Amino acid sequence: MAKYKTYPEYKDSGVEWLGEIPNHWEMLRHKYVAFFIKGKNPTILLEQPLKNTLPYLSMECLRNNINDKYALISNDVRIVLKGQPLIIWDGSNAGEFVKGKLGILSSTMAAAILTYPLYPQYYWYLCISIEPEIRKNATGMGIPHINGEELKRINFGIPSLHEQMKIATFLDHETAKIDNLIEKQQQLIELLKEKRQAVISHAVTKGLNPDVPMKDSGVEWLGDVPKHWDVCAIKHIVSTPITDGPHETPDFIDDGIPFISAEAISSGVIDFDKKRACISIKDHKRFSKKYSPQFNDIYMVKSGATTGITAIVETYDDFNIWSPLAVIRCNDYSNPYFVINFMRSKPFQTAIELNWSYGTQQNIGMGVIGNLHIARPPVSEAIEIATHLRAKCSKFDELIDIAMMQISIMQERRTALISAAVTGKIDVRDWVAPETQDVEEPQEATA
Repeated sequence: MAKYKTYPEYKDSGVEWLGEIPNHWEMLRHKYVAFFIKGKNPTILLEQPLKNTLPYLSMECLRNNINDKYALISNDVRIVLKGQPLIIWDGSNAGEFVKGKLGILSSTMAAAILTYPLYPQYYWYLCISIEPEIRKNATGMGIPHINGEELKRINFGIPSLHEQMKIATFLDHETAKIDNLIEKQQQLIELLKEKRQAVISHAVTKGLNPDVPMKDSGVEWLGDVPKHWDVCAIKHIVSTPITDGPHETPDFIDDGIPFISAEAISSGVIDFDKKRACISIKDHKRFSKKYSPQFNDIYMVKSGATTGITAIVETYDDFNIWSPLAVIRCNDYSNPYFVINFMRSKPFQTAIELNWSYGTQQNIGMGVIGNLHIARPPVSEAIEIATHLRAKCSKFDELIDIAMMQISIMQERRTALISAAVTGKIDVRDWVAPETQDVEEPQEATA
């Protein structure tokens, strides 16, 4: 922030996280600025929009900009407007603010209603600036919840309405440039993922020898495979029947045995930082009677937005899983790393999409998974293919990691810039928008 000037005079705000604020700014508690109303879950969710329905605004819908559910307008639901600030009230992202759009709000979020004459876009940036404090003070055993009292009593430094507009305009311009750069990196990541999947798909369906004779697999979505390969149902390559985790909600605790669900494997590896929560040793032993994780077990998400995502167990540490995860444990005639790569291939992912069903969300049954076909080369060849893909994919993964690191750096800069502006650490009152628009249109990424 060195290129920006500071205000001439400051005063102590009396608030540790806020520090000093410009001398002419007013201090106000959040409860005098806005109040929050929690959403309500509708009784019935619909797959298609009908008369008197609005999009159902779940956290996933707002964060990923997708609409797949609709709800009837009634007195029992909470309607929010486009641009209205919303806070995620419950769950691993509790304390994160998102911008609303016209729709019906989930009970896991709450909508802000301004009661003080603030410039709305300035208030939005204020909300972003207090996220760290709100998240730090979240409460709850296992599942974080917003501390409503903390949300009310957090303090702001408030400049004049004219200055609010100036700060908001500055931030709109500067964050748009950062967002454009982030979007380009995201496009690059998607392109790298597509290329990685293409390499995987070819290797696990055609092999590594371009001259090998081929045969019809007999499976429409799979096509031709090497003549000496077998094709069989997944249920014939497992050492134990396909299973899943417990179909009950355990008593979550802060410290104990990690309990993972779909979110923990959403990136294709088991991320224990994204565990659902922890469970007691007693519950772990009880759940382990049905299923106990083993090294090289393969997990596939079988319900929700990430249906079809896979990960493999690469730890001997104790943990357990919930019901959204299906378990494939390979027998001695199948290499688990070949199998997981096959399950990540484009043809297999297409088969999953063709076979999942819909309730309130997409899902696929364990029986259906077991009946899906898989190509099976000799074990020695399967190991060779898996080793080849590990080397190839590591290069893609390295490039993806670099792009993600760049995104993280830019997001940190974006957050720091917003915080500096709305807490008065930089003075942008004399800032003038460039006459020519220097926010480039997103270009197609290449890799």
